Amino acid sequence: MAESVYKIIEIIGTSTESWDKAGKAAVERAASTLRDLRVAEVMEQDIQIKDGKVELYRVKMKLSFKFEGE
Repeated sequence: MAESVYKIIEIIGTSTESWDKAGKAAVERAASTLRDLRVAEVMEQDIQIKDGKVELYRVKMKLSFKFEGE
């Protein structure tokens, strides 16, 4: 079996509804431009607050995909 190499990038997904939807949005958007996604690791979760209410959920994650060359 040939060796494989994977590249890792950081992305941030957002949602007005939940952290789950923010993470899902980030992965699905990345999948539209990257091939062979492997693992998403959530690094941080935070929220933006406006007038005492949650305005936006944000998820920062590392995402790996198979590296095919330069």
